[in-house]
Amino acid sequence: MHGRIALAGVAVLLVSGCAEEAGQVAVPRAEPVSVDLPAASSGGACRLFDFAVIEEHTGTRFDVAASSERGDTHTCVVRAEQALLPELTLTVTETSIDVATFTADVQPSGARKVGMLGQVAYQRVAAAGGKHGPVAEVGWLAKEDRLAVLRWTLPKSADRAAADELAGKLVALAKTVDTRAL
Repeated sequence: MHGRIALAGVAVLLVSGCAEEAGQVAVPRAEPVSVDLPAASSGGACRLFDFAVIEEHTGTRFDVAASSERGDTHTCVVRAEQALLPELTLTVTETSIDVATFTADVQPSGARKVGMLGQVAYQRVAAAGGKHGPVAEVGWLAKEDRLAVLRWTLPKSADRAAADELAGKLVALAKTVDTRAL
């Protein structure tokens, strides 16, 4: 046992002596590596999103996702790395409301009904306000008793016609969201 310890000590001394004689070696710095992560890697409601599917339905490429959870509500926000807007938000909340309650209490007045999306659904465009442009929104009561809302906030420079066009695209995107996956 003592022989092994002495041998290990001699090996350490030899290696450390060689390192001093060799001097320092300059190692070039590597360029930072950019890695594209899927939206789902952010967890929460982002597990229901895929950047490629969003781009396929809306024509806009997002590459940053962040999620939040509070109680029974799961939220995901996606943006392009270099811009604050546009921004797409998905909120999913477990609920016990029925179709009549959704229509009376959740669906905004003036919203248009949407067919073949959950139990009941709507789409609407809200006016610009503050530091953002108009907002396109689709909300629905999913068959598994979840309330879901997709909201697209446009930049201040966007007009209402752009938001109207986007609302239709959000309906198609909403039909790809499987809220059961939460």
